[in-house]
Amino acid sequence: MASAEFEELVETFEFLGDWEERYGHVIDMGKAMPPLEDAFRVPATKVDGCASQVWIVPEISDGGVLSFRGDSDAMIVRGLIAVLVALYSGLPVAEIGKIDAVAELKRLDLEDHLSSQRSNGLKAMVQRIQQVAAAAAA
Repeated sequence: MASAEFEELVETFEFLGDWEERYGHVIDMGKAMPPLEDAFRVPATKVDGCASQVWIVPEISDGGVLSFRGDSDAMIVRGLIAVLVALYSGLPVAEIGKIDAVAELKRLDLEDHLSSQRSNGLKAMVQRIQQVAAAAAA
């Protein structure tokens, strides 16, 4: 099950209605994220498979809870990172792999409105997060 923060996002998207409002909300979410420090913009945190520059910095607490920060050079991608933060952050690493990201993101109606490059980049970000969580849970 997705985080409570993601459930709130789903409710917000239902309220917003049309895609232009939702798209604007995703961009606003990205703008609200603090920028990633240059020290974290390194090959080890870069996500391959994205048309834009994307960095994801995971943090696993001593209790095995995932949180992460990220950044991108594209505003919509920053927003997509914020959506993934809402989906995954605050959950135990053992739960991350149980989340059907495709189904959860479908609730936001993203797949019909992103270019194939953006969709592939989103999948690459999800895969990175799932890999980090799986490694931490092992």
